[in-house]
Amino acid sequence: MGRLMTLATCSLNQWAMDFTGNKDRIIESIKRAKAAGATLRVGPELEITGYGCLDHFLEGDIFLHCWEMLAQIMKDPSCQDIICDVGMPVRHRNVRPKQFLANDGNYREMRYFTPWSKERYTEDYYLEQTAREITGQRVVPFGDAIISTLDTAFAAETCEELFTSNAPHIHQGLNGCEIFTNSSGSHFEIRKIMTRLTLMTEATRLSKGIYLYANQKGCDGDRLYYDGCSMIIVNGKCVAQGSQFGLDDVEVITATVDIEEVRSARFAPSRGLQAQTQEPYPRIEADIALSEPKSGPSPMDLGPSEPVSIKAHSPPEEIALCPALWLWDYLRRVSAAGFFIPLSGGIDSCATSVIVFSMCRLIHSAIHSDDTHPDTREQVIADCRRLCAKDENWLPSSPQEISGCLFHTCFMGTVNSSGETRSRAKRLAKDIGAYHTDLNIDTVVNALTTLFSTVTSFTPRFKVRGGTPAENLALQNIQARLRMVVAYLWAQLLPTVRQRPGGGSLLVLGSANVDEQLRGYLTKYDCSSADINPIGGISKTDLKAFIAYAAKAFDLPVLEEFLSATPTAELEPITETYVQSDEADMGMTYAELSVFGRLRKVSKLGPWGMYQRLLYTWGKPVPQDSDSEKPDAGAGGQPSTSREQQTNAAAHETPESAHLIQGRGLSPREIRDKVLRFFHFFQINRHKATILPPGLHLEEYSPEDNRYDLRPFVYPSIWRSWQARKIDEHVEQLEAKKAS
Repeated sequence: MGRLMTLATCSLNQWAMDFTGNKDRIIESIKRAKAAGATLRVGPELEITGYGCLDHFLEGDIFLHCWEMLAQIMKDPSCQDIICDVGMPVRHRNVRPKQFLANDGNYREMRYFTPWSKERYTEDYYLEQTAREITGQRVVPFGDAIISTLDTAFAAETCEELFTSNAPHIHQGLNGCEIFTNSSGSHFEIRKIMTRLTLMTEATRLSKGIYLYANQKGCDGDRLYYDGCSMIIVNGKCVAQGSQFGLDDVEVITATVDIEEVRSARFAPSRGLQAQTQEPYPRIEADIALSEPKSGPSPMDLGPSEPVSIKAHSPPEEIALCPALWLWDYLRRVSAAGFFIPLSGGIDSCATSVIVFSMCRLIHSAIHSDDTHPDTREQVIADCRRLCAKDENWLPSSPQEISGCLFHTCFMGTVNSSGETRSRAKRLAKDIGAYHTDLNIDTVVNALTTLFSTVTSFTPRFKVRGGTPAENLALQNIQARLRMVVAYLWAQLLPTVRQRPGGGSLLVLGSANVDEQLRGYLTKYDCSSADINPIGGISKTDLKAFIAYAAKAFDLPVLEEFLSATPTAELEPITETYVQSDEADMGMTYAELSVFGRLRKVSKLGPWGMYQRLLYTWGKPVPQDSDSEKPDAGAGGQPSTSREQQTNAAAHETPESAHLIQGRGLSPREIRDKVLRFFHFFQINRHKATILPPGLHLEEYSPEDNRYDLRPFVYPSIWRSWQARKIDEHVEQLEAKKAS
């Protein structure tokens, strides 16, 4: 056994601008690290401020408060005799330097920070007075350097640097750095976790070394959710992994490592040659040995930590966990009286409701499970009692009891609603314990249509009764928009009706999935207009897989009926020959929409590029041994092998849309029609994306205009565009070639 040391990393649920709370959670993590015998503690990126401060980073106050909080951390008696990597923004030469900047998708770091382009270089940083009074120092080194202790050397990366092609740890390792830290603010997306875990393990698989990864956890005030999953990796093997998701605001993981294992693994002539040709890094000397803790158990008593299997959740489990925890963080921050949703009996509002029930399940489990950390249990109980308006002795006996306090559903029927949807909504609300109301809004709809007819002397009709498309659409939209008005009235007054103390209204939840938003298949300012939308970043395919999973995992057999029902808005009259269908109305399937969305956003393809791509995928014959149109069994959450193997394999699965492009045998003209039809509706409905309620970002092809997908909302007609003519010419050439 060589030289042993215990290292700690953590996941913290930091709130943007919550300086005192963030500071307290940092100090608690340091206490836990020291109690485990750690001599180095790593925290998430920008942990003093929270990552999601956005334009608050432009304010001078934020830097003042950071130094005030850092001073309190440095003075705290429990934070002595340990090296701590604490994240916060600083000003240097009147700019905010950061080496590599995340500046795409959800991130705008170039708006707040300035790239530090001086590699392997340090200069003097003049300390703020609050720090000078504690340390007695006037200046400290600032820049790109390696910190040398008496027994090893370590250096820091931040979140984005792990994802870059020429990551700093490569060159730092060749310069003798043995421990790499990564303070991260990496947001969650469905199926993203294995990408991140692979990058972390590969970071030390080739170059060897010890990698400490810390990540933010929770919703810090924006559309993103950070899923934690901190890790410690030695020579490409994971020796400690924190939880992905969870209700704990502070999670610390530690591992005892043998630094001699790194040195032995690095001994190779070819690597030695590369190390000799590296330009040297500046070194900052720290007169401390990481292998000699002054508190906690001795590493010699613990022994080296053994490798562990990396764990990841399946996509349905991710949907059950991430939006639920996002909702809980959101609710306890704004202190609303709970949630309200118009429960239509369809799968989207059903999925949203089941996610709220999943939140209640997680809260109940945290309160009653023996595995919950005592501090976490105490915090969850306090939050639950406060939000449910209960006394200090109350504990929920079931998830349904929590749901009955916090969750409110309402079926808003019309003459066009079916008994099946009304029944499904009522039974689901009962099974999950929600406070449910059932009503019809026909009188309100009739009042408005009568008003219009009285003023204009024109009576609009549905298309099945001889009306024009404009009349038909207007009569559908008025029903949808009135449901939004009713929803907000109910959300504001139900707490009063139920005599909930403290006042406050309910947060209205939206239930438009990412595919409907992409296609614009929603009424502007209808029930899609809400305070927040938990499923705004989830595809219809993944929602169906989640419902299939939840039917068994949550013991909700009524969910099977939602899966088998035809998706319908129920805004038109039902006749013997006509029942409204979402996919028929849209002119495309939800699975096709997922393909269009991924090719447009992720693959960055316009109409011509998308047509070309699909020509060589959808144009291929359907393989005889393939069933590409059916949902992926794994994504549906069906049990297969062992639990660990199932979840890790499922994390690599792709949604049904990926299987859909493997071959359909479509003609070039059929592909042309589908592509141009998609872009037609995407473009004419683009204005709807500008008013979408804040939705949890979970999918790479989200059309959310206010932050993630910045596009014009006025377009020329796609049918008369140059792109369409180019596609048409190509189709005609292929058809002529085939005919000859």
